[in-house]
Amino acid sequence: MLNLRVHKWLMVLGVTVLLASCKAPTKVEKTLNSTTPESYIANGDSVNSADLSWREFFTDPYLIALIDTALANNQELNIIQQEIQISQNEVMARKGEYLPFLNLGAGAGVDKTARYTPLGANEATTDIEPGRAMPDPVPDFAIGAYANWEIDVWRKLRNAKQSAVNRYLSSVEGKNFMVTNLVADIANSYYELLALDNQLRIIEQNIEIQTDALRIVKLQKKSAQVTELAVRRFEAQVLNTRSLKFAISQQIIETENKINFLLGRFPQAVERSSERFGDLIPNQVFSGVPSDLLQNRPDLKQAELDLMAAKLDVKVAKANFYPRLDISSAIGLRAFNPTFLVKAPESMLYSLAADMAAPLINRKAIKATYFSANSKQIQAVYNYERTILTAYIEVYNQVSNIQNLESSYELKSEQVDALVESITISNNLFRSARADYMEVLLTQRDALEARFELIETRKQQLNAMVNIYQALGGGWN
Repeated sequence: MLNLRVHKWLMVLGVTVLLASCKAPTKVEKTLNSTTPESYIANGDSVNSADLSWREFFTDPYLIALIDTALANNQELNIIQQEIQISQNEVMARKGEYLPFLNLGAGAGVDKTARYTPLGANEATTDIEPGRAMPDPVPDFAIGAYANWEIDVWRKLRNAKQSAVNRYLSSVEGKNFMVTNLVADIANSYYELLALDNQLRIIEQNIEIQTDALRIVKLQKKSAQVTELAVRRFEAQVLNTRSLKFAISQQIIETENKINFLLGRFPQAVERSSERFGDLIPNQVFSGVPSDLLQNRPDLKQAELDLMAAKLDVKVAKANFYPRLDISSAIGLRAFNPTFLVKAPESMLYSLAADMAAPLINRKAIKATYFSANSKQIQAVYNYERTILTAYIEVYNQVSNIQNLESSYELKSEQVDALVESITISNNLFRSARADYMEVLLTQRDALEARFELIETRKQQLNAMVNIYQALGGGWN
């Protein structure tokens, strides 16, 4: 009766301790806010240009060829591809953790027991077969299979596997985001290269105009119509424009090599067609509605998958407070003589055991892991919200930029037409001594700057077209 009571109280105590050990600390929650405004500056479009592949969005065959080469050879993209493979291997490893482990083993050894011990005396008087005593020393031969399995009662291992799956999918979206950025970088650099080519062409044209004006000034000096000061000022302007030509040439080389680097190749000339740069019209881009960003932007998908993985990591860390159930088993053959291994059931051995254990005292490491997982989950929520805000602002800025650049280009185009015409007028007035040479110099300088600004504005328009396509999530599909 006393033993029954003792066993009863021991069982109650054991259950109480087990329940106490399973209690996990309270975690801090952070509610996710993934809502976006209903539209950008203007009303939302029913069509979204991000749905177009980059082959449809860009029409320049040289640009398309450059992007094709980059997608095959870019080193950073290939590095990310290996990161994806690493994440896939992690999924494989996590999946194997909740499956049984089975090992095959074989061994041989020898054991010499002291004669004057209970075990030694027992072996000395033991006959294995009539007239056949136990050998001394005793050989030992064994072969068998051993299995162990952690029963995933609390889904800790399955949640860890699913977390690895989400991180693998996140790495895929990270690669897609890298593709989007790579396509945009190449397109922007290509348009910059075209703009520099046209600026160089304008400089060469201006050098011809200024050289011709210098020749006229020298003739006028000989006839005492102007002084040496006018000649020197015209010479200085020609030299300044010629030096600007070398600066633009250097920018062209650096821009070409930026493209070559993105393409994973050593410096070489970049094939392009820059003659019709001024006639390039930026594509009309449809922004859709802000909620489309959640489906089209790879970085938003990546942030969402990271958040899902972080939530599962919290569940995995919480499961460490619960009891762990392990099952182990073994079956095999063991004998001191290899010929006896085939004799069953005498040489057969087997075992089956189940163990359950839960952390009770000094759970600081488990708590630290749990608190860290919870903090990382909150970080993931903030990161997701920040990524949504960043994406919306990027599109909003580019929508406004496109509208303002369009108005700016029209005005600058009119300014260039007026200044180009004023060059001819100032030269004619100067020849007839009705205008000062400073008016000619200033007119030529203003016209050069205006034509440069017009090309720069056109480049900015093309860049804005590329940037909004990138901001909407286009370029990776």
